[in-house]
Amino acid sequence: MAKVYFSTGSNQGDRLGALVEAAKLIDNLIGKILALSPVVESEPWGFKAEMNFYNQVLLVETDLAPKQIILKILEIEKKMGRKRTGVLYGSRIIDIDILLYENISVKEDDLVIPHPRLHLRRFVLQPLAFLSPGLIHPLLNKTISELLNISEDTSQVRNIVGQDEFYNLVETISPN
Repeated sequence: MAKVYFSTGSNQGDRLGALVEAAKLIDNLIGKILALSPVVESEPWGFKAEMNFYNQVLLVETDLAPKQIILKILEIEKKMGRKRTGVLYGSRIIDIDILLYENISVKEDDLVIPHPRLHLRRFVLQPLAFLSPGLIHPLLNKTISELLNISEDTSQVRNIVGQDEFYNLVETISPN
């Protein structure tokens, strides 16, 4: 079984509801959620939008390979109503990214692990550091806490929903 970190985000519609639904679908289709961060709110990264994003990081245990996971992610996003337009940055009902898959590195046209912008984004680093501050980025050889401390991203990231409250919203997922 592999341990995989995911980032989920939404800035359209019921943002919190989208993260709850994504967590349930990840737990059902990809693997058991072992831990999740608080839900954070941040401004859009790389573009302007009317609504801020709600984001969360999840640690999942799975027997799926990275290629199988990306197909499941696309299935979940489509099921939740995401329409891919080819635009890199834009508003969306749901966005699910693989941040890390064990200590492996994958570089293919449709899949890059670790996520290539993980270390640049406070809205990912902060919740990831909450879950696993000592986790070492396999390519940068720095802990997640170190990456957060040296991040040049000055955007504000604030906690919206704590872990226990989120577990209560999801109901079907229980902490370890």
